[in-house]
Amino acid sequence: MGYTLPLFCMQFEAFCAGGLAPGWSLLVQGHSDSGEDKFEINFLSEAGDIAFHVKPRFSSATLVGNTFQGGRWGQEEVSSVFRLVLGEPFEVKGGAEMEVSSDEEHFHVHAQEHKVLQYAHRHRPLAAITRVQVLSDHRLAQVELARRDLSWWDGGH
Repeated sequence: MGYTLPLFCMQFEAFCAGGLAPGWSLLVQGHSDSGEDKFEINFLSEAGDIAFHVKPRFSSATLVGNTFQGGRWGQEEVSSVFRLVLGEPFEVKGGAEMEVSSDEEHFHVHAQEHKVLQYAHRHRPLAAITRVQVLSDHRLAQVELARRDLSWWDGGH
């Protein structure tokens, strides 16, 4: 497929105690000051698979989701609902510019308070997803991994 991970600066990595479960949310605030697509979020399994890889592609104004499992990449899911603007902060009033949450069936990606991608879980069980990392050459102001009420994302974003 020719899809490889570029080398970025690791700016955040966290261990999810007990593994990922419905209700976990990752919020990222920062600044997209580079002309390159050097920003991604990875949810990693105990076995070293990437259960969910999400990457904004500023150059094509798209957001890509994928899974790396069993030594190979799956089919990319591409969203052209793109709310991140190169050179502008990754933040909005009272919240994060980019937010990734999980329920029983999907990862949900929001940007600028709009849902930009819904990605069905391809890696099971969810509890085997034990780490999350943010790789970026952009300036990250804040990254927060938190457990939220399952209904927090419904209708509010």
